[in-house]
Amino acid sequence: MRIELSRSRILKLVAVAAALFVGACADTAGGPIPYNVALGNPDAPTVAPLGSDYRIAPMDTVSVKVFKSPDMTGDYQVDLTGHISLPLVGEVDAANLTTAQLDQRLTEKLGEKYFQNPDVSVGIKASSRRSVTVDGAVKQAGTFPIAGPTSLMQAVALAGGTTEDANARRVAVFRTIDGQRKAAAFDLSAIRHGQFQDPQIYPGDIVVVDGSAIKEGFKRIMQSFPLFSVFTAL
Repeated sequence: MRIELSRSRILKLVAVAAALFVGACADTAGGPIPYNVALGNPDAPTVAPLGSDYRIAPMDTVSVKVFKSPDMTGDYQVDLTGHISLPLVGEVDAANLTTAQLDQRLTEKLGEKYFQNPDVSVGIKASSRRSVTVDGAVKQAGTFPIAGPTSLMQAVALAGGTTEDANARRVAVFRTIDGQRKAAAFDLSAIRHGQFQDPQIYPGDIVVVDGSAIKEGFKRIMQSFPLFSVFTAL
């Protein structure tokens, strides 16, 4: 016996199959970072004037001037792994150094091959300790100044919200506590629906939204903290 399906019946079957497929492929929570742990308070911000005992932090912007070398002179952002990338010398460790120490390091590297007695000066143009960094699957990734504590949803909103390929159920927050970088994960979708409390975000925090097109640089930062410590409970 031959069974013929009407056009409307076929369309209904296709729609059901598509719904099942999308459900099976839906973004899920998970990963090595524990979820919804109690947030500890971040370390107190450095009160030393910038440019003296201030230690360079990831996502800071440093101003480098090399005498008689306009190609080397410019503003450089420290990436999340603590490096800046300059012409000729390539990647240079910058995190946890003072401007004087970075000045000396660049002077040594430039003097090895390219310059005789190079004259280098380094300053801080922007400090991430007074701002929050939001990246990953967001529309306008960047570092945003904030005057004080804000919520996770507000921090993501500063970056224009999540992209279409974002996995809002897996959002990592990195924070420095007791001198160590620690992390926790949050389900932004559940927070939006009122199922979990919207956690506070502080100056110096780094928020990374997972997604299918997450940048290679953030894969490196996710791998650089072994198994991710969790925030200290309040």
